[in-house]
Amino acid sequence: MSWIRLAFLVLGFSALSGAAFSQESTLEKIRSRGFLLWGADREGGAPFIFPDPKDPDRLLGFEVEIVEAITKELGVGQRQFQDDWDNLIPALQKGDFDLSLDGIEITPEREGEVLFSRPFYVYTEQIVVRREEEKIQKFEDLKGKRVGTLSASAAMMMLGQLGGVNIRVYKGQVEPYTDLALGRLDAVFLDLPIAEYYAGPNPKLKFVGDPVGEGFYGIAMRKGEEELKKEIDRILEKLLHNGKLQKIYEKWRIWNKAQDKLFQSDFSGMMTWEMAREVSTLRFIPTLLKGAGITIGLSVLSMVLAIVLGLALTIVRVYVPGPFSRLATAYIEIYRGTPLLVQLFILYYGLPNIGISLSPFVAAILGLGMNYAAYESEIYRAGIAAIPRGQSEAAQALGMPQSVVVRRIILPQAIRITLPAVTNDFIALFKDSSIVSMIAMVELTKTYSILASTTFKYFELGLITAFLYFGMSYPLSLLSRRLERRMGRALR
Repeated sequence: MSWIRLAFLVLGFSALSGAAFSQESTLEKIRSRGFLLWGADREGGAPFIFPDPKDPDRLLGFEVEIVEAITKELGVGQRQFQDDWDNLIPALQKGDFDLSLDGIEITPEREGEVLFSRPFYVYTEQIVVRREEEKIQKFEDLKGKRVGTLSASAAMMMLGQLGGVNIRVYKGQVEPYTDLALGRLDAVFLDLPIAEYYAGPNPKLKFVGDPVGEGFYGIAMRKGEEELKKEIDRILEKLLHNGKLQKIYEKWRIWNKAQDKLFQSDFSGMMTWEMAREVSTLRFIPTLLKGAGITIGLSVLSMVLAIVLGLALTIVRVYVPGPFSRLATAYIEIYRGTPLLVQLFILYYGLPNIGISLSPFVAAILGLGMNYAAYESEIYRAGIAAIPRGQSEAAQALGMPQSVVVRRIILPQAIRITLPAVTNDFIALFKDSSIVSMIAMVELTKTYSILASTTFKYFELGLITAFLYFGMSYPLSLLSRRLERRMGRALR
């Protein structure tokens, strides 16, 4: 009995302690635990935050140095929380870390979701083109061109507002400039600090026009953390006026005249959150439908390739003796045993090293089609194995050559048996096609991700996107059931 009372007492004490702890503000938690936990994406790259090549456990970047200066003023240590850049704001709201800075632009949409510190850097957008390019001289010249930029960035929104731009969206900062140098893009439009670091030293590229689209980087905090914001603002003011921020920026070669605006106290000229919220969700439906159209085209072409290649692999494996059969088996095992994402990276980023450069669309079709061909081949092999061996023997006894037996007797029956399984694979391909967004393809899932991360309408846009996927895959499910019923009647 006494143990039960003790257990209740411990639970009660824990609950009371937890309640008391939960009432602590984030600033009090930082000071009581002795370190600040800040969210950023190391993959985001230089000059913001990136691992030291000589010591990968050590972080470099001008924002790393800003965090170190802030925590020094707070008298605590600091730890970085790794998360994907697109997820930083949702993860911050969820409470995964105390604050976040990683080139996060202060936009009306983000101001509606989180609290921002005073600006700590004035960014501008810079156009970069190949050295021999002469037609692009200013921002308006980007109309009708293939322009690379980062997902959910202010630069991407500016390109969208310009209209008529073939926007290629990337997750990393290196890939757009790599594709520009390879001729896959006509220009890259990104924040000046990124352009300075990645494009500045590249002799194949050059800057054109004056920087445009001035804006501010800020430190994001959860809503209601006014105490933390007040302390962070105080420290940033101090770092600004004692010259510490300028020293950091000069070290990373990103100090310029635009930073004079940091000394102003009124930043009210920016668009308000309320103005941005007036945009209706329905306005994004045409964009999502365009993404759905790309998904359909990509999936259909990839499936055609998978069926043709898969059938060829099956025939070679089952009916062609010697090394060809072993090669077909090796192909199937290698493609089934390695991740699709790695195969896509090799096709898109690896082949240019040997002089073969594919567009994102072609690389996506080849990647999906060649991967699914391995699975299709196994389905067809199972279908062939289901045909009674006596049929082949009887046909050959009548004098029919094996090629005719396969073409007229075996394959028609095997394909009919495997149709439901192939239809199921087609449905799966629709959903797997979202992975090609990693090589700059903007299909339905990527379109949703971009719109949601810029407007924070995750729920509304998510429902519309889910409905579009359902609308694409459900007819195929009906077709699959119909085929199964027909097969069942045929086999009775």
